[in-house]
Amino acid sequence: MSATRTDAVTFSDLSRNPRAVAERAARLGRVRITHRDAPDFYLTAVDREEQREATLATATRLLLAFLKHDPTARALVIAMPEVFPWVRHLTSDELRAFALELVEALSDAAELDVDDTAQEVIAGWRATARIKASPADYAAARQGTSGDFGPVQVSP
Repeated sequence: MSATRTDAVTFSDLSRNPRAVAERAARLGRVRITHRDAPDFYLTAVDREEQREATLATATRLLLAFLKHDPTARALVIAMPEVFPWVRHLTSDELRAFALELVEALSDAAELDVDDTAQEVIAGWRATARIKASPADYAAARQGTSGDFGPVQVSP
């Protein structure tokens, strides 16, 4: 669920009238707190967040059990193009690898509170599909390299 304009208040509103904002969050389920100098965040009730976590855990466990009983992930692989249309550029083996990697990342999110991995998996496989969608880019990516490209730039 994404917040609409009416589901948002400013950080200043929160600091001036925390009780009203908390009551609004309790009534709506969550309220987006916008902040001019920092990332926005959500104010939500603990029970709602716990429900969201339980839902993710249940869905992930269901997918993992499904994969356990069907190691080829046939039905999941068949469904993937409906969710990710760009997978048509991946081979069958790549598609199965993507499905397994995504379910494992979702499991990590549900069981270990590692939330960024699933989006990284999707972004990585989408980048692979993007390269493979262009014959020229794919051919260039498959060319060998030589030499030293210098130090790796690491972001802090």
